[in-house]
Amino acid sequence: MNLWPLGLMVLLFILLFARLRWPLGLALAAAALAGGLLQGVPLTTVEQGGLPIPGSSIWRHLVEGGFVYIDPILIMVTAFFFMKVIEENGLLSALTWWILKGLGRRPALLATALGLFVAFPGMLTGLSTASVLTTGAIAAPPLLRMGLDRRRAGAFVAVASILGVVAPPVNLPAMIICAGVDMPYLGFMLPLLVLALPLLVVCSLWLAWKPLRSGDPAAALEAVERGPLDRHGPRLLLPLLLIALLMGGPRLFPAWWASPGMPVVLLAGSLLGLVTGDRVRVGAAAWAALRQALPVMGILVGVGCFIQILTLTGQRGELVLTVLQLPAWAAWLGIAVSLPAFGAVSALGSASVLGVPFLLALLGRPEIWVCAGLSLLAALGDLMPPASLACNFSAQVTGEPDYFRVLRRCLAPALLCALWALAVMAASPWLVQLLQGS
Repeated sequence: MNLWPLGLMVLLFILLFARLRWPLGLALAAAALAGGLLQGVPLTTVEQGGLPIPGSSIWRHLVEGGFVYIDPILIMVTAFFFMKVIEENGLLSALTWWILKGLGRRPALLATALGLFVAFPGMLTGLSTASVLTTGAIAAPPLLRMGLDRRRAGAFVAVASILGVVAPPVNLPAMIICAGVDMPYLGFMLPLLVLALPLLVVCSLWLAWKPLRSGDPAAALEAVERGPLDRHGPRLLLPLLLIALLMGGPRLFPAWWASPGMPVVLLAGSLLGLVTGDRVRVGAAAWAALRQALPVMGILVGVGCFIQILTLTGQRGELVLTVLQLPAWAAWLGIAVSLPAFGAVSALGSASVLGVPFLLALLGRPEIWVCAGLSLLAALGDLMPPASLACNFSAQVTGEPDYFRVLRRCLAPALLCALWALAVMAASPWLVQLLQGS
């Protein structure tokens, strides 16, 4: 198979990003531009018989690819704004206090609840760093006071943040794969829950249950600010209840309740959060959310350009045919190794460059379940060195100077996650039959 143009595009991307320190999205777009020109896509509009051929210029394809992920971009921006609002109005610290107060003497439930708490921002934004830097930073001091050492606490935050990326409702790697194969992001709630929830429970207990069993809840409560809870009480929960209502209503009553869309749902929760807790500096919160979202917005635009050129030049099809010609064991091994490994550069890039052709190569299986499993393998890229974003930031919020110590604690949970993803993908036909039969 003739995959050398794709190889050159990937090498150029890695050179620009890793060596020349270009922004990730710009490096992807530049590699797409170079790959398109290398394979004969015209730089300017071609004329035939004195008339321009619509869409013949490479710039048109780059612009079109850049807008492929406009829906995830809108979701991500509004989700970051919502997280900033509930961080400033005191809801996140109140949730931490409630969890520790109610479950402090029940270590198994406490570990699970803290894992869900850390994963929560990732469920809304599709980004592990959003979890680490918000709820992870809030949960780290109580975890340390309850007896977890810095390496174990860092691994707890890192793994929970990765599983938050996979959990519904927002899974950016899955959205990217869906957009790459023109498949709607619908029907993912159950597959993503089957993938993420058991792993979140098992990994949380694995990393935190034993230290929490002998920990001191009173000492942990001292590390949590209680002021917003005293000032506003349960009213702080109203934004979460509104989001749950707006998301659940259309699913429970689809005949008469139209879905407003995730960006509108998150924006409504943000606006309510402005009046249910401490004063929020709206301009500062919006600017901080935009600054956090801009790098990922650039990545999504670059990923769209890359996929567009791969499709235009036939390289995506070549990659699919190559995977189809591999023996079954080699294809599954390649999926298990290459998706997390390429994710060391970018988990979102791994989902687009490798996740899309792998899904096309496995079209005989239930596509939604396969896409969900591929998204988990791609998300594990945030644990992979050298960047290891989840471990790097988790080490910072727990005070561990060497993030490789956190990474070593994450290896066993990461292997478990990879095996579970492969098992769910392999058993997906049986799972679909079982669920339909029930």
